[in-house]
Amino acid sequence: MTIKEIAEMAGVSSAAVSRYLNGGYISDEKRERIRRVIKETGYVPSSQARALRTKRARLVGVVVPKISSESIARITAGIGQVLSSRGYQMLLADTGNDPKKEIEYLDLFDAYPVDGIILAGTVISKQHRSFFNRSHVPIVVIGQRVEEVSSVFHDDYGAAKELGASIARSLPSGARAAYIGVTRDDVAAGAAREDGMLAGLRMGGCRVDERDVVHGDFTSDSGRSHALSLINSGKGLDLIACATDSIAAGVMGAVQQAQRAGTLQFSSPVVSGFGDNRVISAITGGIPTVHFAYLTSGLKGAEILLEAIEGKSQVPVQMQLGFEVCMPTRSFR
Repeated sequence: MTIKEIAEMAGVSSAAVSRYLNGGYISDEKRERIRRVIKETGYVPSSQARALRTKRARLVGVVVPKISSESIARITAGIGQVLSSRGYQMLLADTGNDPKKEIEYLDLFDAYPVDGIILAGTVISKQHRSFFNRSHVPIVVIGQRVEEVSSVFHDDYGAAKELGASIARSLPSGARAAYIGVTRDDVAAGAAREDGMLAGLRMGGCRVDERDVVHGDFTSDSGRSHALSLINSGKGLDLIACATDSIAAGVMGAVQQAQRAGTLQFSSPVVSGFGDNRVISAITGGIPTVHFAYLTSGLKGAEILLEAIEGKSQVPVQMQLGFEVCMPTRSFR
């Protein structure tokens, strides 16, 4: 079925149908007649034809590191809410935490007829910055502060420092702590959280040996492996702080494993994380963690991108969101 046929059935001009499909002005009477015919016939306009007419595909490419992550799920939910309400669709690319794939997907989207790109950022490399400078479409980065393009990010350092100080106040003076982080090349989840946590713990009187600060990846398996090494070292740890709740889940598994095997030579340590994971909270009653506004970051990121796509703003926007430290009445031990 064609626009001409829809127009004939509705008793309007083809131009009126075209304006209706592209969001232009027509009278309420004509709009209702066209809407009724489209509903009765099941007509779906060609996205390719619409893109040629409007110079927009009404598509946004979204690149994420791991779709199975709860935080990423919240971000994409926020993005999706805004895009669908404004008549855009999302093309989602999951890199599996592979930096090479991330650049490949960014280049693919830049060559594909998308109107803009949202990147849930982890490590921002020279290749990323080169892409930001040469891209043909607007870009928004969520989760990292980037000066070249618009970005929506969290106060990872401030949140970590406040969480560390809160935990330290709940422990005996001179308590021993370890930290399991991620690569410091990830400025937000890596360097900022580690530096903030150690500053907060030490400010609160905790002792942290640099040899007990270790780095892995974002998985629970990594948390389990590093925790077992810390436990088997025989040091009496009062706290194992983690860069994410996923890592913390692995640490809790390692502590339980050591308890069953009788290899835990000291009282069970407090385990903390970042992200306010709902599953962990439901199972354990909650651990010391930080709630970031992941859903809001997706909402704001999409809104900023659409403003740029629709020509309402060409100046990069840097937006920092707040956080909430969550200290449960009963921590996992």
